[in-house]
Amino acid sequence: MARKKRRGTVEESSKEPPLPNPEEGTILCVITRILGADHLLIRCQDGVERKARIPGSMRRRVWMREGDIVLAAPWDFKPDRADVIYRYNRDEVRKLVEKGLLPEELIELAEELT
Repeated sequence: MARKKRRGTVEESSKEPPLPNPEEGTILCVITRILGADHLLIRCQDGVERKARIPGSMRRRVWMREGDIVLAAPWDFKPDRADVIYRYNRDEVRKLVEKGLLPEELIELAEELT
């Protein structure tokens, strides 16, 4: 049998994770509940609880749990809804805490849920 050829892989750890940028409309949030059908209930940095959806590009590639820190973009026409842009892993969350970008409220809520 012939061997399958592997394509070049890029290490994802070398990439810098996206940071929250209020000018672009992105905000840090914690997943409080999984609703099903690719929808989540998230508590955002501004204190608002939003219903978020997982876009198709992330559906089967990125698995999400309650207590995970995510980057979300609220909708302009419906501010109580949002799209998830990125899920931070533990090392990236640690870096956000060191930089002072993640408020203590979200850290406590994430620890409570996990």
